[in-house]
Amino acid sequence: MDETVVNKPKVLRMVRSEVLYFCWMSVRKKITAINGVYFITFTCTRWLPLFSLTQGYDTVYKWFDYLKAKGHYIVGYVIMPNHVHAVIAFSKTDQSINTIIANGKRFIAYELVKRLKQINKEDILMQLADWVNTTERLRNKKHEVFEPSFDRKECYSIPFIKQKIDYIHNNPCKAKMTGVQFPEDYLHSSAKYYYTNIQGVYPVITYMELQDIDLR
Repeated sequence: MDETVVNKPKVLRMVRSEVLYFCWMSVRKKITAINGVYFITFTCTRWLPLFSLTQGYDTVYKWFDYLKAKGHYIVGYVIMPNHVHAVIAFSKTDQSINTIIANGKRFIAYELVKRLKQINKEDILMQLADWVNTTERLRNKKHEVFEPSFDRKECYSIPFIKQKIDYIHNNPCKAKMTGVQFPEDYLHSSAKYYYTNIQGVYPVITYMELQDIDLR
């Protein structure tokens, strides 16, 4: 697509031959792309507030650090008490995007379980253990911390990314989180940078800054 044409949205540079489109799927199916921008959601099992219960928000930030070290970009995020939304720009990688996210969930889950043990939440740990299905139990899985799949929307244009970023940042307001009147009031979100140009708890790049980055 010619990026100089007037009134056409700028398209991010990725390894793609298809025309512009948006799609959604629950990622039990493999993401075949080797790079791209994705709106990602994963949820604590049965919507338990495991992040707030363990104060485990930093476990997500540690995963973000890992992604950055591998050349990927965090464009926006919110960590709610029981789920995570993020827009992540994946650079060309030999590892599948499914594997990257699955490994991230596994790392975060391990850390949350460790903290549940530290604060003696035996009742929660027993629930998480009971919810492991038979197949996973045979694979030696001990706790079901997250819902098995994660959701994604693949983003090709700046307007679509903006829509997802706005949705992310408004999550705490819609949930009527205590002390949150405006999106930038919520601590564990990239809203502060977008609204005030001051980085919040975790530094990100904006979707406008992303336009200058070649993901190929």
